[in-house]
Amino acid sequence: SIANLFNLTPGVEGGGAPRGNGLKVGSVEMLLDGISVVDRFGGGVQRVQPGVDTVTLTRKVEAALADIGKTLPPDVKIFELFKQANFIEAAIQNVEEAIRDGAIMVVIVLFLFLLNFRTTAITLTAIPLSFVVTGLYFKFAGISINTMTLGGLAVAIGMVVDDAIVDVENVYRRLRENRHAASPRPVLRVIADASSEVRNSILYATLVIILVFIPLFALGGIEGRLFAPIGVATIVAMIASFIVSLTVIPALSSYLLPQMKSMGDEKDGWLVRLLKGFDLRFILRPSMRHPWVVIVLAALLVAGSFALYPRMGKLFLPDFNEGTSTVNLLSAPGTSLAESNRIGTIAEKLLLGVPEVLSTGRRTGRAELDEHAEGVHYTEIDVDFRKSARSRREILDDIRRQIGQIPGIVMNVGQPISHRLDHLLSGVRAQIAVKIFGPDLDQLRLFAAQAEAAMQGIPGLVDLQIEKQVLIDQLKITVNREKAAAYGLGAGELNDQLEIALNGRIVAQVLEGQRTYNLIVRLNEAARTNPAVIRDILIDTPVGGKVPLALVAEVRESKGPNIINREDVQRRIVVSANVSGRDLGSVVAEMQKTLGQKVHLTGTYFISYEGQFQSQQEATRIIAVLAVFTFAMVFLLLYSHFRSAVIVAPEGYLLTNHHV
Repeated sequence: SIANLFNLTPGVEGGGAPRGNGLKVGSVEMLLDGISVVDRFGGGVQRVQPGVDTVTLTRKVEAALADIGKTLPPDVKIFELFKQANFIEAAIQNVEEAIRDGAIMVVIVLFLFLLNFRTTAITLTAIPLSFVVTGLYFKFAGISINTMTLGGLAVAIGMVVDDAIVDVENVYRRLRENRHAASPRPVLRVIADASSEVRNSILYATLVIILVFIPLFALGGIEGRLFAPIGVATIVAMIASFIVSLTVIPALSSYLLPQMKSMGDEKDGWLVRLLKGFDLRFILRPSMRHPWVVIVLAALLVAGSFALYPRMGKLFLPDFNEGTSTVNLLSAPGTSLAESNRIGTIAEKLLLGVPEVLSTGRRTGRAELDEHAEGVHYTEIDVDFRKSARSRREILDDIRRQIGQIPGIVMNVGQPISHRLDHLLSGVRAQIAVKIFGPDLDQLRLFAAQAEAAMQGIPGLVDLQIEKQVLIDQLKITVNREKAAAYGLGAGELNDQLEIALNGRIVAQVLEGQRTYNLIVRLNEAARTNPAVIRDILIDTPVGGKVPLALVAEVRESKGPNIINREDVQRRIVVSANVSGRDLGSVVAEMQKTLGQKVHLTGTYFISYEGQFQSQQEATRIIAVLAVFTFAMVFLLLYSHFRSAVIVAPEGYLLTNHHV
């Protein structure tokens, strides 16, 4: 989705609450295909249709708005607030740079080891040819070129030359031996035999790599959608590389290698000779003299690597730097729109005081028909940044300090895409969601307060807050069934009439030109908020009479929760938080230990820990199980070739762990 792609703001550039020009934004909707939702009141392009290229559509929107801007009044300016296309282009550019740098390093390493332009050129043909085949497969399968598919190619760039370099090096060696043989054989026969010698090794190495990447396809949810393209790109590139090594590489070798002058020299390149001498003198001979020392050291290193795993930081996804930020502010439920607007304006001014903040755009409240409907006590501010020497963490900490000056509010600082991922995972716009379930709302609020107090001192935990659930003034109408029955009224019929009077019902439609309006019947605003008037509402009886509501129901003012949230048919309250300066896994582990010691739930009350770490743990379990399966498959694959468990066990272990 493109959240608030553009804002049309009268007289404001870089701040203030957006008040959109509905006609002009609607014009964008009419001009362009691919836009799914246009916010005519907030002045933003909210969402694109599935399958539409975001970057292409963004450019069309920019062109359309540039034309529209020429017709706008002088006090209306168009400014960009958040464009997902910028994040997409930056991510793709970063991966493209990684592929470019990787290719350059491969060229340098190949030339240093081969010290031959022709063999290096033949080997390097595997990279573009493998990527071209992968691109053709993407086109056929309907897969887009995105950050993850390009990431898969970046991972594969060093491996796609493996097959080619093994084949070229063996062909080169055999041709050189054939040149110095007493009775040289035909060149094509030498090349064919040299390629056949290493064909099985190339095939098994390729299959091992493919097996290692297969567990990515078993991941579900967001992690599966993100990492499966990496597996697809890598596997297709490896298969293409294998095919290239069987066909193109021998053909090029037959044309470029036989007539080389360097064939007369039986020596390896100077770097290879140097490394072989070093290996023979300092590694190979000492290892053969003291094999148990090598075995024990290797075992200790393996054991040490496993021992370090529990101490390593754990994250579900790496931190994205989207170039923008989203600041959510929550006031007490029941706060008026005017007060929320005042608080939002103060927050924007504080944000604009941060040196890196370029512009802000604010939404206070969300309409009832919005997918994420919120009361007017909720404010969401999109923040755009300029480049700075400070790190992203320092900037976000500065934002938290600035917004923390406003009393009586809680905040949540994140990023547009990351927030939506969090909301998709746990239903909460935060990395960690501690959900407390139980039947009684008062007890839930008490346990939530205890959990918040216990979590306060945990290092790395920021934006800690309890879901806003407070008691507000309410008007309760309780039907007296006995009195209602005396007038021939049932509780359902009585509630139906009250719903029409207080909530309204569509009874007709009014057609005005090309527009249709619903005609709703209900009491006016003054009557619907006055308990005395509600008590005097006349209720129709089945016999045609009318009776005041006060005779068949009790109408009284009381306190009640502003919202009752349920999940899996149970009431729940959420304590949410984000993480800054520490890894997610260690923070959650400390949080679970602390809550287990300090929050003692009773009866049917229980806690559920959800958010990014839950997905990370689930993905880790799946990969751990599939890693065992993959290791077994690698073992069987190599055993089918070597027919020796003594040879397969260490080789399979090293191959699998190298590629993992």
